[in-house]
Amino acid sequence: MRVVGGSAKGKPLLSARGKDLRPTSAKVRSAIFSVLENVAEDWDRVLDLYAGTGALGIEALSRGVEQADFVERALHNCEVIKKNLSVLEFSDQAKVYCRPLPQALKSLEGKYGIVLLDPPYDDRGVKDTLEGLVDLHLVNSSSTIVLEHSSRVRAPDFPERLDLLRVYHYGDTNVSIFVVGG
Repeated sequence: MRVVGGSAKGKPLLSARGKDLRPTSAKVRSAIFSVLENVAEDWDRVLDLYAGTGALGIEALSRGVEQADFVERALHNCEVIKKNLSVLEFSDQAKVYCRPLPQALKSLEGKYGIVLLDPPYDDRGVKDTLEGLVDLHLVNSSSTIVLEHSSRVRAPDFPERLDLLRVYHYGDTNVSIFVVGG
């Protein structure tokens, strides 16, 4: 697995192994950031939820994001994220929260311009996570939210306060792009 764009383009990323880990492919990462280049207004801060190896947040840092926060519950994945950040010299621009998502969301402060979510496809807490982003004021009307989900099962219910811009299809992966509604 390698960074697909920006200042770290082509550099390898360490990966973790595990039954719950499904790294975003280079093709899908590239597509996500092509879409974000056209729709995202605020590139200052990125939040990578269900971070896994950190590939999405690191991709954002490589493409010029000033600050990225990573949330991952598995300790061994958190260590991989920290190593990737160190090797790519992004550690000063990042923070890794190694704790369950609801707890991590409550400890975050400020607004994020881009939120990247790549949950396990069978995760039933995605709607609660999306609602938490709005309820905890971690996003605003200039924020863009990217959610990866399976194309083989019914998409998760999305909160009414988020406006779905578009769903992109890449094999077994769907990518839904949201903005915060009024």
